[in-house]
Amino acid sequence: MLFATMSAFSIHAMAADKTAAKKSLKSSRTPAAEPMPSVEEGMRLFSDPALGGLNNQKSCNSCHPSGKGLENAWKNPSLADRINKCIAATMNGKALKLDSVEMQSLVLYIKSLKPAPSGY
Repeated sequence: MLFATMSAFSIHAMAADKTAAKKSLKSSRTPAAEPMPSVEEGMRLFSDPALGGLNNQKSCNSCHPSGKGLENAWKNPSLADRINKCIAATMNGKALKLDSVEMQSLVLYIKSLKPAPSGY
C-alpha cells in the first residue's frame, strides 16, 4: 500500500513538473513578429505570378515592366481597389483583402514609383 501511494504521488509530481515545464517553455518563447507592409515586399509581389492565387505566368510586372505606366497611380484614392481589379480581371486571380500586408505592400511599392519633383 505504501508503495502504491508513493507511486501515485510520484506520477502526480511528474505530471505537475511536465505542466510547469511546458508553461515555462511557452512563456520563454518570443511571439513571432507580425509581418509588416514594406516597399520591398510590394516590389517582390509585383513580379510574383502567384499573386492572388494565380495559375498562370502573369504578374503585375507583365503589363507594367519596372512600374511603367504607373508613375501617376499614387494619385488614385482608390489605388487598392484598382490593384484588385487588375488581379481579378486581367490576371484571373483572387482579389486581396484591402487590409492585408500584401495589399498594403503593393500600394507602398506603387506609391514609391511617384516621380521625384523636378525642382524647377
